[in-house]
Amino acid sequence: MLAQASPWHLHSLQRTSAEAAEALAVPARMEWGTRPGQGPDADLLGPDLRGRHVLELGCGPGHNVAHVAVHRGATVTGVDLVGLQIRRARSHYGRLAGARFVAGHALHHLQATEEKYDAIYSVFGAIGLVAPELLLPAAAEHLEPGGTLAFSVPHPRRAGRHPSTDDRPRQDFVTLPDLTRLPIARWEFDAERWALHLAHAGLEITSSQELRDAGSGRWPTTLLITARMT
Repeated sequence: MLAQASPWHLHSLQRTSAEAAEALAVPARMEWGTRPGQGPDADLLGPDLRGRHVLELGCGPGHNVAHVAVHRGATVTGVDLVGLQIRRARSHYGRLAGARFVAGHALHHLQATEEKYDAIYSVFGAIGLVAPELLLPAAAEHLEPGGTLAFSVPHPRRAGRHPSTDDRPRQDFVTLPDLTRLPIARWEFDAERWALHLAHAGLEITSSQELRDAGSGRWPTTLLITARMT
């Protein structure tokens, strides 16, 4: 019931009714930003993912899962809160041997599984939408030694906004396909505050990148962070 009451369920419901869920070609690259071609592709997760186990927290319709599974040779599990998204992902890419899609809350999945992963990532997914003091330690517990955690979030300075000065979430909005705007809670940290939370979870930040959309003016749109087990 929680998932069905969420703005993400309503967003997926409108998308599902507007688009046919059919088998799709596997994307040629992984996307981290708000527009295709932004960011470093899947190389950020490691130089060689063949035979590795990878987890996406908030996989949506599964495009990145499919890319990492097919083009990088990993076994990838995509988790999403919204069952409709998982249904779409399975319709798009369920035929792929290396791709698995699971409906569930990202934190609950980490708490319930005994699986260890060589890389965990989130692209505008659970990281930033679930309390970091809970989610980051849970993710760290399921990373192999030397494993990578990578995530992209809306940049805290996008459109002239400012990063949070404390650890509380802020109100943000998700825009549905019909242009309705619904409120959500989001943690909007700069790289320095993310580094503190990562360190508390036993992770060391290794890179921080700002991605820009040519049509968004002078403000960066995406903050992309990579960390490793210390």
